[in-house]
Amino acid sequence: MVERIRPALAWFDQAEVKLCQALNRIRQRPLLGDLFRFVSRISDGMFWYGLLALFPLLYGWKGVWATLHMGIVALVGVAAYKLLKHLATRERPYITHDTIDLAGAPLDRYSFPSGHTMHAVAFTMLAAYHVPAWLLPLAAFGVLVALSRVILGLHYPTDVIAGGLVGGILASASIGVVVMVGRAIGLG
Repeated sequence: MVERIRPALAWFDQAEVKLCQALNRIRQRPLLGDLFRFVSRISDGMFWYGLLALFPLLYGWKGVWATLHMGIVALVGVAAYKLLKHLATRERPYITHDTIDLAGAPLDRYSFPSGHTMHAVAFTMLAAYHVPAWLLPLAAFGVLVALSRVILGLHYPTDVIAGGLVGGILASASIGVVVMVGRAIGLG
């Protein structure tokens, strides 16, 4: 499997470079560059930790359950993310292409998949499952997170898409498990 992943990613590196360059130029615009650096920085964890702390304060035991659910999925997500990064070993765009400038600090060496996007999608889906009113603001923030990763030269679009897919799969699977367990114990 690994033998197939790396050549495919190398092909995508070349196919995506023009889009990466175009998006990377956005970082040069003062307000937009600052916005995307800020979004990327707080999505390193600060924003999500704040959300996890806020839910119990706002929603009591329902919020505690939501925080536990999101925390468990986050831990599974970190394990999946690390495994995929280890298997793919895709260099970041600013390393592979000298026409792409780094405008934010990477948390680790490799690019595929985007862990920031994975967590943004998973947290958005799980928060919206527990408290539907959070869907639109978190989805908007998630889109900014995904864009920031490419604009800052840290990821290719396929990294972001893959991260979003992994996050969506993890969130959907965990919601499925919660629903099944709830039905089995007579809660749903």
